[in-house]
Amino acid sequence: MPHYEAKMSSKGQITVPAEVRAQLNLKEGDRVDFYVDPTIKKVQIVARNTKLADLRGILGPFEGPPLSLEEIDQGIGDYLAEKDERIKREWNERREFEAWKQRGGRRGAA
Repeated sequence: MPHYEAKMSSKGQITVPAEVRAQLNLKEGDRVDFYVDPTIKKVQIVARNTKLADLRGILGPFEGPPLSLEEIDQGIGDYLAEKDERIKREWNERREFEAWKQRGGRRGAA
């Protein structure tokens, strides 16, 4: 992954390096989003300069008949239920791991 550097001015402004502007096709007036992970002091910048029309076909052609609103709702519900189960499982695994660490991380410690 390429690395670019910028320096903050006394007014808190940072100039986006020319190479980054070119790669993201950023122009004056374009908006960017900043996603901050304070635990590791990391910022992800996402350009919001893509027009909706530019996204057409991004997922490839759709094969099959059009879906009804009920089928779309069911698909979204199924996805969210699977995501909820995954999050619960990961949370429980993390909790079990933390408890194991508290016991000293010994094999066979229950």
